[in-house]
Amino acid sequence: MGDEVPDKRSYVSPLREQSAARTRALILARATELFADRGYGRVTVADIATAAGVSSKTVFASVGSKSDILDRIVDEGVTASGYEQSMREVLALDAPKAVLQALAHGTRVGNEGQFTIHEAIRKALPAHDNAEALWQRAMAAYREALRTAAEHLHTLTPAPHGPVDETAGLLWLWFGPTSWRTLVVENGWSWDRAEQTLCRIATAVLWSVIDRTADSG
Repeated sequence: MGDEVPDKRSYVSPLREQSAARTRALILARATELFADRGYGRVTVADIATAAGVSSKTVFASVGSKSDILDRIVDEGVTASGYEQSMREVLALDAPKAVLQALAHGTRVGNEGQFTIHEAIRKALPAHDNAEALWQRAMAAYREALRTAAEHLHTLTPAPHGPVDETAGLLWLWFGPTSWRTLVVENGWSWDRAEQTLCRIATAVLWSVIDRTADSG
């Protein structure tokens, strides 16, 4: 019996899968850039295809419609944000001021790294059929992480005065995406300066409340 020809299908399939994954990643990256630059409503699938160097047919086959692309951008942005690792570091700290410093740095890294994705989502809202739900989905893990940080702060000494909900709201005010965008984009600050300032504000406000409460006790 002659030599058998090796079955190459087990080798070809992974290569095709890797190529398809690279194509999807490229399409999503170019779509994110276009959405952030022009706005979701002004970008077509043909524009995305041209930017990615593929056909519109490939875009639809690989990722789906423009709405599907935005959904993937939201989901991958949450996955890539690194919030889980940041929260593990925060929850390991037992000094309140160190917690705020870690929050300032962690949210800075997340917002800086995810800036284009946040802009793509933000600029999609006026043209999206379900804008509020889209933004809530994009920010849900972020909000939950800051609430977890607030709950952790309330287990430490000195703890913030007032309910956990209030502390969580203040952390969102200081370390949510709007503050970072206001300082860095609208005011032209560096990320370093924004991080230092937001941390200083959070520390001063929370501890001024604590100090006043201690003085009145």
